[in-house]
Amino acid sequence: MIVQACLNGARAPDFHPRLPLGAEAMASDAAHCVDAGAAELHIHPRGPDARESLSAVDATVLAVRRTCPGTLVGVSTGAWIEKDEERTRQAIADWRERPDYASVNLSEADAPAIIDLLHRRDIGIEAGLASSADAERLIGLGVHHRVFRVLIEISEQDLDAARRIADDIADKLDAAGMRRPILLHGFDATVWPFVELARQRRWSTRVGLEDGKFLADGSTASDNAALVAAAVAIFRNATAT
Repeated sequence: MIVQACLNGARAPDFHPRLPLGAEAMASDAAHCVDAGAAELHIHPRGPDARESLSAVDATVLAVRRTCPGTLVGVSTGAWIEKDEERTRQAIADWRERPDYASVNLSEADAPAIIDLLHRRDIGIEAGLASSADAERLIGLGVHHRVFRVLIEISEQDLDAARRIADDIADKLDAAGMRRPILLHGFDATVWPFVELARQRRWSTRVGLEDGKFLADGSTASDNAALVAAAVAIFRNATAT
């Protein structure tokens, strides 16, 4: 059970005044998150125009590793970043400062090719599942031995519906004998209920401005580190009882 910090995602610059966009800002923010108890980091590197870019991975991952040596650093390979399958593959093939792992959305058409490319580059694969169909696709691909971790990521905002989706995904993985570490996270309204659900299931979770800016009491968090500290406190209280 770990808490991963997701620093920025695809959020617009005006989402939060402390949203880290540049490499050095992400590196500084990452260090504060690790100090707050984050065991891993998930980042979306940005180019000079503040837009997500897979070409910015080298500089950003290097900057983060300088401030957080020994902490695992992951990135997204989302199709929306480069908006072209060939550009996405080429950018990944060109990475010199390889991240420790990369998330692959099983809902995306090119997911099998991205999984294969990451495997050949010896980059850990975090299989992103947002639906039962995603889980079925992952199982059908027969690549579970290549998967570093399963990321159950639910965007549905109705909590009951979101929990049903998460349960169905977990049930399908279990029935298929796919024994991989699970990291569960929600989005906006479901962030904190899913932190608690992850605690109950003894799964890992993640928090950060990529997923939401509010604390469990509804107040706006001062920064990513505040979100991480709150989630870590929930996990630590669970292990102490």
